[in-house]
Amino acid sequence: MTFTRTELPDVIIIEPKVFQDERGYFSEIFRNDLLEEFISGKTNFFQDNESKSSYGVLRGLHFQIPPFAQTKLVRVIKGKVLDIVVDIRKSSTTYGKHISIELSEDNKKQIFIPQGFAHGFVVLSDEAIFNYKVDNKYSPLHERGVVFSDKSLDIDWKVNNEDLIITSKDELLKSFDELEDYFTE
Repeated sequence: MTFTRTELPDVIIIEPKVFQDERGYFSEIFRNDLLEEFISGKTNFFQDNESKSSYGVLRGLHFQIPPFAQTKLVRVIKGKVLDIVVDIRKSSTTYGKHISIELSEDNKKQIFIPQGFAHGFVVLSDEAIFNYKVDNKYSPLHERGVVFSDKSLDIDWKVNNEDLIITSKDELLKSFDELEDYFTE
């Protein structure tokens, strides 16, 4: 596995080795010991989640606040998405910055997203199956988000607005400037 830090240094791209032959392929997609060695810390993933979405579905930008904040490890099993991660830690030197990474069944890239980051994705293929590991349970009372269209973030979602499929809940999320300081370092 290859681990690469992004412009948001705590967010890491993980690329597994893929062994292909005439039968198909084999890939080791998760090694907790290697991840912990790279981040010099502990992880405690205990739940895997999966979603299936069609072209233009936009989910996000979501996060949970303490004590139910979540670290995530995300990947695409089928299809292709544009994945977005935003630093929402007010004391961070990269506060308000975001990265966008294409995740697909072909490139097999994964993104490690620690607590203190908002996350979302939009489906670029006809359909996508998205998988993510989390280290804390879902708590509706601790769920927060940033509206996908926030002008100050200036995110290019790579899909025309008229083709986006968004829940009314996500359309009503707060602007980035309205966020409280949930993740003091």
